[in-house]
Amino acid sequence: MTYRPAMRSEHHWLPHPDLRTIDISAMLQALADPVRLAIVRMLVERGEGSCGSLDLPVNRSTISHHLRSLRDSGLVATRLQGTSRLSRVRWDEVEERFPGLLPAVVGAHPPEESGPAPDPSDTP
Repeated sequence: MTYRPAMRSEHHWLPHPDLRTIDISAMLQALADPVRLAIVRMLVERGEGSCGSLDLPVNRSTISHHLRSLRDSGLVATRLQGTSRLSRVRWDEVEERFPGLLPAVVGAHPPEESGPAPDPSDTP
């Protein structure tokens, strides 16, 4: 009899938390970082992505760290496909647990640039 290793599926999901055990503060903390927020917005736009496919002004190891933080907070799921780690936002699951959170965060406009504060001595 010949030994055959068990066939692996085409991709394997890395562990991520059950959203029923996640408090909203964990998600808000993860989304408070500008790089992580940019990652979430990119993943929502693209569907999924890897460290190398996300164009951010930080190195790949930093992106990898942020993706892990997002996965640990419950916002992102990551699957292994070959040698790639592809991440996606858990939109439907997060929306079910915290309705309106992701649409509000992803759709929020950045603050407007403001000029110098007016000089109070200039008022008549």
